[in-house]
Amino acid sequence: MQPIRSNEIEALYRQHGPALLLFAAAMTGDRTRAQDAVHQVFLKLLENGNLRQALDKKSYLFACVRNAVLNEVKIRTRNTALDELSAWFDPPDRDYAGELNLRRALDALARDQQEVIVLHIWGELTFAQIAGMLNISANTVASRYRYALAKLRESMCTKEDSCANS
Repeated sequence: MQPIRSNEIEALYRQHGPALLLFAAAMTGDRTRAQDAVHQVFLKLLENGNLRQALDKKSYLFACVRNAVLNEVKIRTRNTALDELSAWFDPPDRDYAGELNLRRALDALARDQQEVIVLHIWGELTFAQIAGMLNISANTVASRYRYALAKLRESMCTKEDSCANS
């Protein structure tokens, strides 16, 4: 069985393209995403030309466009950014100001120190586990942790003192 020729695909695009685009736009609510879905379908047809097996080419094209839109929606929802607050625990008596100060203090740390603090405290990994993961010595991990704690302590105490004095 020979693959469908590009001029046949072009004829199908000219014949059914506007209706397929309208259908995709109704599904997505966005003309640009609809165009992308229709073009994706025809691009795949040009690449592999499997349309000869379809008994009803028009129905097949609509099904392909529908699947392309649904796949795009799945990908879009899968790639949704996490809420920044979702990674943090939610204690019963939440101290929002203290938490914000801690986040700022953590962000101010050097990346390697921040990494060790998060892995040890929130990840509950031992220094040996962190050392293996980062391919550094356990002594280096302990030093980074110690320096990071000192910086956090200094930063948090400074913020608390300034808040207490105002």
